[in-house]
Amino acid sequence: MSEAEVLALPVSVPLELANRALGLGRTRGYQHAKNGTYPVKILRHGVAYRCRRADLLKYLGIETAASDTR
Repeated sequence: MSEAEVLALPVSVPLELANRALGLGRTRGYQHAKNGTYPVKILRHGVAYRCRRADLLKYLGIETAASDTR
């Protein structure tokens, strides 16, 4: 996933998209989420896993403009 694609992600990202941004496969990403070893903080909504775009950007070292409030 390119930097522009990561910047265009919504504020709350489904685990499938986060996996793609981090270069993780589906199975490995879900294993990490279940084990608590995912590289960024995971939010659990019922049976769904999500993470914050801000956490992904920070982990990937992508800087955003201070005025970017998406």
